Amino acid sequence: MFDLFWLTDAQMARLEPYFPKSHGKPRVDDRRVLSGIIFINCNGLRWRDAPAAYGPHKTLYNR
Repeated sequence: MFDLFWLTDAQMARLEPYFPKSHGKPRVDDRRVLSGIIFINCNGLRWRDAPAAYGPHKTLYNR
């Protein structure tokens, strides 16, 4: 199994002001998506190779 990377509460608190506000549809969990993006970039993987725990690869790519 993968050693998944997740941002801590302190890291998320520092990044929270930079996330866009939700207008209409509720947003996907920002911590999960951002952790997935960081995981992909640190490991040099393709978006399609993202572990399912981070959500759909298309969401990671679009974000």
